[in-house]
Amino acid sequence: MQTRTLGRTGRTVSSIGLGTWQLGADWGDVDEADARAVLDASAESGVTFFDTADVYGDGRSESIIGGWLADHPGSGVTVATKMGRRMPQEPENYSLVNFGEWTDRSRRNLGVDTLDLVQLHCPPTEVIADGEVFDALDTLVDRGAIAAYGVSVETVAQALTAIARPRVASVQIIVNPFRLKPLDVVLPAADAEGVGIIVRVPLASGLLSGKYTTDTTFAANDHRTYNRDGSAFDVGETFAGVDFATGVRAAQQFAHFAPQFVTDAPGGAVPTTAQLALAWVAAQPGVSTVIPGARNPEQARANAAAGSIALDPGLDDAVRELYDREFREAVHSRW
Repeated sequence: MQTRTLGRTGRTVSSIGLGTWQLGADWGDVDEADARAVLDASAESGVTFFDTADVYGDGRSESIIGGWLADHPGSGVTVATKMGRRMPQEPENYSLVNFGEWTDRSRRNLGVDTLDLVQLHCPPTEVIADGEVFDALDTLVDRGAIAAYGVSVETVAQALTAIARPRVASVQIIVNPFRLKPLDVVLPAADAEGVGIIVRVPLASGLLSGKYTTDTTFAANDHRTYNRDGSAFDVGETFAGVDFATGVRAAQQFAHFAPQFVTDAPGGAVPTTAQLALAWVAAQPGVSTVIPGARNPEQARANAAAGSIALDPGLDDAVRELYDREFREAVHSRW
């Protein structure tokens, strides 16, 4: 597993991390034993970065991770959580008082005195532009409640605003072969300022697993069912905002790149479509860690293995050609 420095946190993390939205049972049911097995398999495979949020299962994801941390002292795993969605996302709610309450709750859930990294959870643009918000975050650092802070964003413009903040340690943003815009300016800007980049939705909500067909359906309580029109949250978080049928077709095309552009892989095997996508995202200059989810230990191990795959540079051109043909017109200007 390759490792990188996570921006201004100074922490060394694995290039493939673990996203734990699904452990909160927000993608369909996941029982606690299965969730703990995913954490075990990830750590055993070299993953040293877990990403969660205080609203994933209303704290269930944090609590499961907290129990795992208690059973694995000295694991070396960095845990990042997020805050800002426990109340309406109105600018006035991003206050020191609320931040204190939210981080206290997360510290209890995770069983720690100091949170490794707290990220504002896709706040409105005006919040990212408000200096008082970051003064409040600085206060939490000074109090020892959090070690570092970052911002999870929806758009390139929001990312650039956050990167310009002098104590922002990391920016979390969507990057995958169906969402390339951040490669043009966000990753270079973050690299220049020493800000870490955490990549979420690297598989476009599973489209880039290559396992879906246009007839695939999802559970009613899975965001891939209820948020396709963006009625629950930003539609860009579901299938990276691309049309499902188009995404299925493009994923089938992407799958053909594996035999052509992989120069080395664990055991010499041809990577899966998902592993190829994860390896490609992780290889982008400026990316600190990539946080795919996993619903079972097998998925967790397969995701982690992507951190050891070497790619031919020609894959970049192939991905851009696919993006330009299938997605640029529909998504490039939106995020």
